[in-house]
Amino acid sequence: MDLSRATLSTLPTAIARPGYDPAMVRAGIVHLGFGGFHRAHMARYTHDLMERRGDAAGWGIIGIGLRAGDVGVHDALAPQDALYTLVERQDGDETAVVIGSVCRVIQAAASAKAVLDAIDDPAIRIVSLTVTQNGYCLNAATKLLDLDHPAILHDLAHPAQPLSAVGIIVEACRRRMAAGLPAFTAMSCDNIQHNGRVLRGAVLALAGRRDAALTDWIAANASFPGTMVDRITPVTTPAMAADFAARSGLADRWPVFCEHFRQWVIEDDFTAGRPAWEEAGAQFVADVAPYEFMKLRLLNTSHLAVAGLGRLLGHIHIDETMRDPALRCYMRALMDRETGPTLPPVPGIDLDAYKDQLIRRFGNVAIKDTVDRVNADAPINLLVEPIGDRLAAGAGVDLLALALAAWMRRLTGVDEAGRPIEVVHPLAGLLRERACAGGGDPVPLLGIRPLFGDLVGHEAFVATLRTWLTSLHVHGARTTLSHARARLGF
Repeated sequence: MDLSRATLSTLPTAIARPGYDPAMVRAGIVHLGFGGFHRAHMARYTHDLMERRGDAAGWGIIGIGLRAGDVGVHDALAPQDALYTLVERQDGDETAVVIGSVCRVIQAAASAKAVLDAIDDPAIRIVSLTVTQNGYCLNAATKLLDLDHPAILHDLAHPAQPLSAVGIIVEACRRRMAAGLPAFTAMSCDNIQHNGRVLRGAVLALAGRRDAALTDWIAANASFPGTMVDRITPVTTPAMAADFAARSGLADRWPVFCEHFRQWVIEDDFTAGRPAWEEAGAQFVADVAPYEFMKLRLLNTSHLAVAGLGRLLGHIHIDETMRDPALRCYMRALMDRETGPTLPPVPGIDLDAYKDQLIRRFGNVAIKDTVDRVNADAPINLLVEPIGDRLAAGAGVDLLALALAAWMRRLTGVDEAGRPIEVVHPLAGLLRERACAGGGDPVPLLGIRPLFGDLVGHEAFVATLRTWLTSLHVHGARTTLSHARARLGF
């Protein structure tokens, strides 16, 4: 059975259908970066709110694909009336629900005008985005807008045909100002520390290169709430989709798979109203920073640490890393000894219970999140920033240094058996060149200051990092991890 509004009434009984009419959903949100995470997270919260109250139907979502690779999502969902199945899994437990909170999908690469026209609608009160850190066109060292970034240079030269998410927001604001329309809320849902402030700074920096009056209008009228988002959502593969279709009898061209767990913490700073997402389980706070910092330091840093070492050990999926006793003990020690101590108090959170929960979540055998996906998506500042904080406090960084050494060893592009490792990074060519040139010496890589700042000048840290990196090259990951457990006692 093909998925569409026409077939909702005859869905297989095991698949939950919307309790509201998706045809009555009207757009109130435009979301930039319409990938699997958004469809598993924000669209799910919005769907649940629509199940609870009729007036939420005015907060439907228009999904915007920004990358050329997003064409497939558009082509899959357009014949399905923007409906899709969300499959939530925890080990042996699986539930499936058709999400109806998305109104339509637009491919920005095909028509920037269609995107801007959609945002022009006064009913659009929120423009949200999930574009990964690379999508903000930031300078890696300063975390400010890189005005020499190719996409930003294009958007300055051709402002009415923006390529970047920041360029779209700035031009959409200009059009609203010119038309005498109210501003919207721009809400980042990316794993970037202080994501609301980062987005605001990037938008104002680009606007400042265009028009001082526009900059002042945005600063006075738009809002940029910070958020913390959390739900492990692996990339849907054709095999996953085919297996679901065979078992369920539903032909969904692009279902989304995720864990049962979800969390969303949002600063309550919206310029033109907002959905009552708290009724669907979101948490509104005055300051999201403690929750955001906790998640970045404990979840995201741990994710990258075990993914890097796990890849060198031959693991394919994250759940396999948690069934490796050495890696599981390493992750717990990393959180307890090095990343956890950098956290301020987090209101209402039991940190030990949160750490236990992370290990269970990473070990979820039903979520086949790959170590390569984590290694490709996670920015290296997840390791660099806690290392910097620990060094500034005069504290040890042995476990973080081991994670960074694994990241560097992986950059050579081959594993211990000589098989290729794909390096996915904007500086992939330079990184591989430096990694191969340095071998067990991290200094060539640490010399890339936009990524590593001043770490190259910290002699004691460089010595520790060199020890681990040399061991990974000479003895391999398994022996290196065994030596680390014996020496550090975890």
